Amino acid sequence: MVESFLEVWLLMCHGVAAAVIWPLAAWILVSGLDDLFVLAVWLIRARRPRVPPPGPDPLPEKRIAIFVPLWQEHAVIHQMLEHNIDAIRYEKYAFFVGVYPNDDETREAVEEAASRSRNVYLCVCPHPGPTSKADCLNWIYQNMLLHEERLGVRFEVIVTHDAEDIIHPESLRWINHYMDHGGMVQTPVLAMPTAFREFTHGLYCDDFAEFHGKDMMVREYLGGFIPSSGVGTGYRRDAIEKLAAAESNRLFEPGSLTEDYENGLRLQRLGVRQLFAPVHFDKGEPVATREYFPRGFRAARRQRTRWVTGIVLQGWQRHGWRAGWRQLYWLWRDRKGLVGNPVSFLSNLLFVYGVITWHARPIRLDNALESVLIFTMIVGSIHLAARASFSARIYGWRFALAAPLRQIYGNCLNAQAAILATARFVWARINHHPLVWVKTEHAYPSRTDLAGHRRPIEQILVDCGFIEESDLKTALTESAESKLSDYLMMIGKLSEQQLYIALSIQQSLPIEAVDPREIRPSVARALPASVVRGWKVLPFRVFEGSLYVASPQLPTERLQIELRRYTHLEIRYHLITPSNYKELEGVLL
Repeated sequence: MVESFLEVWLLMCHGVAAAVIWPLAAWILVSGLDDLFVLAVWLIRARRPRVPPPGPDPLPEKRIAIFVPLWQEHAVIHQMLEHNIDAIRYEKYAFFVGVYPNDDETREAVEEAASRSRNVYLCVCPHPGPTSKADCLNWIYQNMLLHEERLGVRFEVIVTHDAEDIIHPESLRWINHYMDHGGMVQTPVLAMPTAFREFTHGLYCDDFAEFHGKDMMVREYLGGFIPSSGVGTGYRRDAIEKLAAAESNRLFEPGSLTEDYENGLRLQRLGVRQLFAPVHFDKGEPVATREYFPRGFRAARRQRTRWVTGIVLQGWQRHGWRAGWRQLYWLWRDRKGLVGNPVSFLSNLLFVYGVITWHARPIRLDNALESVLIFTMIVGSIHLAARASFSARIYGWRFALAAPLRQIYGNCLNAQAAILATARFVWARINHHPLVWVKTEHAYPSRTDLAGHRRPIEQILVDCGFIEESDLKTALTESAESKLSDYLMMIGKLSEQQLYIALSIQQSLPIEAVDPREIRPSVARALPASVVRGWKVLPFRVFEGSLYVASPQLPTERLQIELRRYTHLEIRYHLITPSNYKELEGVLL
């Protein structure tokens, strides 16, 4: 009985496989040739940018407004602002951060950041959220206009960013340069490196390394519209005002879940020149916006469902296929995933089925189909090799070797996103429900991850006037056998206090001079004595649900994990000089 059932099931599967293999092969062949064409254009011409990158000589700085729309981002926004304000090598800029009136925690976090920096301005939307990211951005723009009226200034460039972004120190300088050549520029966006085993985040690493290493450059070369990535996008003020005039003052389409992509198409239709700044390296790091993308399957599926809904379904609904042939081609490439993602996953399943059942009941192929399948495998292999090479350029070949496996994993993820997006879009249309902001959970990198994005300590020492540049050059030559800061203090060119002020600026940590008489004994005993002595970290204040700890050493992830074992309070680190710590240690321990 069981054997008969299995035989019937195998025959049914075999019949389905034989029926779908031709249309599957045809689709994969067409899509593969499309990808091969883009790769060929990049290899032959497009990898040489039309607009050269900025040179070493500084250009006059345009005033830049950075828009950051938020919904329930209190856990990351303070650190994002603090780090980027410290890292950015540009003077004339300001953050305009949008929050909703029913998101108190995020509002309080932004207010605290604004109280610490003159570069941060809070923008409150007039209605509860979440609505859409585009709606929040539009209200940030209105707040910026009021700010301009109050202070009598004018921002010449608007840049969009998200709450999890690490802005490269040179990014605004690059945007400032490209604004002389076009009305919109997209700078590269790349995922932060993660462990080899993290396939979900690794898929984002591959996707953005390939798309921003190849596809965006080919789009610009062939005259296609440049879709904004939502972050790292610069808009010249006259281009923004064109959008406002054409769309009843709506810079960003409030009904769209992917207003960034939408803006690229809208600006192209208004005749605004669009540019993509190719990936370049500065001291071994790509000049790009870096961030952590979703690291779990469900979070990634949610984000990709939003992308498919906005780019494919809403874009098709709003704009159809009304465009010149150049733009039609890019609309086809952007939308083919609605069919291509499920088809790719189905082809993976069919391949596995064929391998398993080959000896028992092989699928018979005619010569034409066999030739098509062999050709698609060759085309697919070329694409996978190219994808791995773009990933290797950013993350190294060891990481890139798993790109083919991550592609198979991605086919499963993208297929589910395409199916869910279609189902939700149809449901919303039938029930006349708006599609609202689908929030992606964000995480900000740790201090260890950010180490490469901070200003060198010697640059801060010179900028603060603590040492002369000539003394620094001499010290760099003569301090080969010792640490630079130790050498400068040894020869009397730098004081301990000056060094710790510079470390405070570099690490975005407050510096404190703690008086042992002001520390209550109960607070000093908030952590075990073994932890205090072993880690050189001393509690000195408890205030509004936070435990304030002082240390002459920079906090590490291991330290944070260790301290969380002993307290449920939020831990706030303050730097103190080694001399101050010895004084406290002698009195309190």
